[in-house]
Amino acid sequence: MHTPEALSKHYIPYNAKFLGSTEVEQPKGTEVVRDAVRKLKFARHIKKSEGQKIPKVELQISIYGVKILEPKTKEVQHNCQLHRISFCADDKTDKRIFTFICKDSESNKHLCYVFDSEKCAEEITLTIGQAFDLAYRKFLESGGKDVETRKQIAGLQKRIQDLETENMELKNKVQDLENQLRITQVSTSPTPPWTSTGATEKKAGSVTPKSPSTDIFDMIPFSPISHQSSIPTRNGTQPPPVPSRSTEIKRDLFGAEPFDPFNCGAGDFPPDIQSKLDEMQEGFKMGLTLEGTVFCLDPVDSRC
Repeated sequence: MHTPEALSKHYIPYNAKFLGSTEVEQPKGTEVVRDAVRKLKFARHIKKSEGQKIPKVELQISIYGVKILEPKTKEVQHNCQLHRISFCADDKTDKRIFTFICKDSESNKHLCYVFDSEKCAEEITLTIGQAFDLAYRKFLESGGKDVETRKQIAGLQKRIQDLETENMELKNKVQDLENQLRITQVSTSPTPPWTSTGATEKKAGSVTPKSPSTDIFDMIPFSPISHQSSIPTRNGTQPPPVPSRSTEIKRDLFGAEPFDPFNCGAGDFPPDIQSKLDEMQEGFKMGLTLEGTVFCLDPVDSRC
């Protein structure tokens, strides 16, 4: 219908009358749009009998979507992205009527939009189909094909986080066992002779240094709250302060920093864009169905 450049760098404009939009239960189906068209045409027929005119709109179709604008002010009334459009059809008996179903970006409800054009409904339907196909190709070329790979990377990241949690739990269990062993050794150790009654008295003001207890491997158990004053000085200088645990870089059980697929390079996407890519992939995978059908043959619907 049109050159790829016209749909990629610009847009194809069409003038039409907007009968309105209504919520539908399914994203596809001839019966679904047929009921929506009947409903909206009947509502417009009543309003026309009351003297109200059907509003005119301008449609701008490109690979970025179908925009519905007010013709004079160019104010955008609706912006339907192509990956959210799942069904598009035109009336084979009435060349003026065409419709499409689009999933609303805010409510996630399926809305059916119905238009009355000047005998170019089929051309508009085919233009939307061409724009959808071109947009899907552009999506694959621009990195959409990597969405599945990024999902696998995210799964691996979660697995690493689970292993880190398991590693921390094991460390806590080891620390508890060491504490229990230390308490057992202290309770079962013999009483030194100098602590009995009648032993040599300590000199006034003197403090006997207390040697730290050791574990079964003759090593001092690790304590995360050990005081800096207990660290011996070297050459009369105090060693540099030990950084707190909260400021240390968290590492996994292999000693490596946790991998973040969203911050590992300039070619990756932040989470908000990643979720948008996922949404676009799901929409394009559903596909766009184009149909030509007969919406209604009732006399009351012959003219809006």
